[in-house]
Amino acid sequence: MATEATTASKFPESDLRPIPQPPDFHPAIVVPAQNTALRFWQLMVAGSIAGSVEHMAMFPVDTVKTHMQALRSCPIKPVGLRQAFRSIIKTDGPSALYRGIWAMGLGAGPAHAVYFSFYEVSKKFLSGGNPNNSAAHAISGVFATISSDAVFTPMDMVKQRLQIGNGTYKGVWDCIGRVMREEGFGAFYASYRTTVLMNAPFTAVHFTTYEAVKKGLREMLPEHAGGEEDEEGWLVYATAGAAAGGLAAVVTTPLDVVKTQLQCQGVCGCDRFKTSSISDVFRTIVKKDGYRGLARGWLPRMLFHAPAAAICWSTYETVKSFFGDLNGESNVA
Repeated sequence: MATEATTASKFPESDLRPIPQPPDFHPAIVVPAQNTALRFWQLMVAGSIAGSVEHMAMFPVDTVKTHMQALRSCPIKPVGLRQAFRSIIKTDGPSALYRGIWAMGLGAGPAHAVYFSFYEVSKKFLSGGNPNNSAAHAISGVFATISSDAVFTPMDMVKQRLQIGNGTYKGVWDCIGRVMREEGFGAFYASYRTTVLMNAPFTAVHFTTYEAVKKGLREMLPEHAGGEEDEEGWLVYATAGAAAGGLAAVVTTPLDVVKTQLQCQGVCGCDRFKTSSISDVFRTIVKKDGYRGLARGWLPRMLFHAPAAAICWSTYETVKSFFGDLNGESNVA
C-alpha cells in the first residue's frame, strides 16, 4: 500500500497527458494507393464500342444527309430534309435507310479504337499535367483524326456508295471488288485529303468544346462541385458531347459536301472528276448549285453529330469508368 501511494505521489494524474495524434490517424488501417490508369488496349476497346454504338444508332440520318449532298449530272433543285427522307422511303422502302450499315460497322469500330486511344495518349503527353490545356486537346484531336481517317476512309467510301447506289452494288464485298477492278486501290482514298482537311478542324473544335463544356458543367452542378472524375454523370458527358458534335458539324459542312462528291463520283449519275482536287470540286458545286450547294445537308449533319457525339462520349466515358473500377479491384486483390 505504501509503495502504491509513493508511486502515485511521484506521478500525479494531472501530469499524465495524452499524446496528440494527427487528424484521421488510424495506425491499424493501411489503404494502399490504387492505380486505376487505363491501359492502351482498354482505351481502344472503349473507343471501338463507343464508335460502333454511335454510328449504328444514327445511321438513317447519315443516309439522308448523303442523299442530300450527292450531286447529279443535271442541275439540281433544293432538297429539304423531309423531302429527302420521303423520297428514300417512297423509292426504296424503309430498309434503304440502313443500306451500307455493315460497311459502317466494319470501319467504325477499328477507326474509333485508333481515334480515342491516340487522343488519350497524345493528350496525356502534351497537356503537361494540366487537364484544362485547350491547345493540347485540339492538337491531340488532330493527331487522332489523321490516324483514324487512314483506317476509316475506305469503308466510308463503300458505305456512301451503298447508301445512294440503288441496287448498283449487291453488298459490301461486291462494292469493294468492283471498285478494285474498275477504279483501282486509289479510289478508296480519293477523299482522304479532303477528309483530313475536314476532320482536323472538326476534331479540334469538337474536343476543345467537349472538354470546356464538360469542365463548365462539372463546376455548375452541385453534385460535381468536388470535381471528382468518378462523380461525373451521364448527363454531363451527353450534354458536352452534343454541344461539341453539333458545333463542329455545322462549321465543317462545306468540306463534307466535297468529300461526298469524291466518294460517290460515277455512282447513279453523280459527277466524275478528273482529279481529286478540292478546288475543282468546289468550283463544280458552286457552278451547278451556287454557294448554297456547299451547305447541303448541314441540318441532317448537325442532327447526326449532336446526338451521335452525346451517345459516343457517354458510352466511351462509361466504358472507361468500368475499366478504371476493374483495374482498382484487381490491384486490391
